[in-house]
Amino acid sequence: MVDIATRVYNHAFKIDPIVRSLIDTDFYKLLMCQSVHRNRPDTTVTFSLINRTKSVPLAKLIDEGELREQLDHVRSLSLTRGESTWLRGNTFYGKRQMFSPAFMEWFEALRLPPYHLERKGDQYELTFEGKWPEVMLWEIPALAILMELRSRAVLATMGKFELQVLYARAMTRLWEKIERLRPIEGLRIADFGSRRRHSFLWQDWCVQAMIEGLGEAFVGTSNCRIAMRRDIEAIGTNAHELPMVYSALAETDEDLAKAPYRVLADWHEEHSGNLRIILPDTYGTEGFLKRAPDWLAGWTGIRIDSGDPATGAETAIRWWKERGEDPTQKLVIFSDGLDVEKIEELHARFAGKVRVSFGWGTLLTNDFRGLTPGDTLAPFSLVCKAVAAEGRPTVKLSDNPRKAMGPADQIARYKRVFGVGDQEAIDVIV
Repeated sequence: MVDIATRVYNHAFKIDPIVRSLIDTDFYKLLMCQSVHRNRPDTTVTFSLINRTKSVPLAKLIDEGELREQLDHVRSLSLTRGESTWLRGNTFYGKRQMFSPAFMEWFEALRLPPYHLERKGDQYELTFEGKWPEVMLWEIPALAILMELRSRAVLATMGKFELQVLYARAMTRLWEKIERLRPIEGLRIADFGSRRRHSFLWQDWCVQAMIEGLGEAFVGTSNCRIAMRRDIEAIGTNAHELPMVYSALAETDEDLAKAPYRVLADWHEEHSGNLRIILPDTYGTEGFLKRAPDWLAGWTGIRIDSGDPATGAETAIRWWKERGEDPTQKLVIFSDGLDVEKIEELHARFAGKVRVSFGWGTLLTNDFRGLTPGDTLAPFSLVCKAVAAEGRPTVKLSDNPRKAMGPADQIARYKRVFGVGDQEAIDVIV
């Protein structure tokens, strides 16, 4: 096992580039990329970095030259033979050849497209524009680079023994969380922590700890490279990006109202079983389910990713019952801002009512809260989102208005089209 503190103390870029592989990304990105490559390959999309935590001055903490060096390194990467073999031949969700030969040929030839980086005050403006299947694969590497460079900037001020103590405390904290989770009967939990991890080495350590500490209760990781290296399941389905872009391309209000369901109709053609998971909150869960076509009720489950998670689950249970489905056979995946207390609470409330699963993200792979003076390693809310498609702005409403994004006039339009009324604002933890 890697001695992380010593590696950090002695680290050099050539030994530890932040992103080591094109599959150092979330599994859902590759699944979505294949769908986009098949259905919307020539759509021009713009992604942009958004730091929701303005109190973290990234441009002050992170050297621009070092940031460019890491981004340029990612542009030099391509699939290795072993990675290609794993994607082509491995079984994912019980299915062989999840990725088509046409997609794999495209992916094997891919180099990520150029980026635009500019300093704006204490923050960086980082954008990616190009064909949707290419630029979408920048999201996870870009976030991982910014998060780890911030970590490195703080760690560079610390001595060798201080680093040893820091990581010992962080390891102890995680192990204590794992010990609290062990007694939960029927627990199913996965690592969803790639995008806002402390570092690659730390995420890999966290996954190894979960494997040993939780056994079969730990069902896998969203990170493809770690899944391949550790021979565990790669976990993931789809994300808000798909309905946001499809909706931006809609010509009329009527087309806009149908766009989120067109996304899932395309998905339905490609996937079955546990990949048929609804993410309903892009434009409000309540309205999405109310207007959903009947065939969606037959899907395997739902992922709750904003708003109050218990309310979201109760809404889904009520909807399934109204559509003649048995909620106890449905999967509910909780994935927003989770930590041990919330996992315990949600499992106790919903076990037996539905099949419960958890995607544990930032507070698994980046919980250094309170471990440094001034809390300089505390996680913060950084995202990289599709902000435009064919020059039209994208919009996300969410079940939590503090996660909403888009121009004010378009937010108002989307709220009208999707019938979104008053919403409860909830603090965005990460």
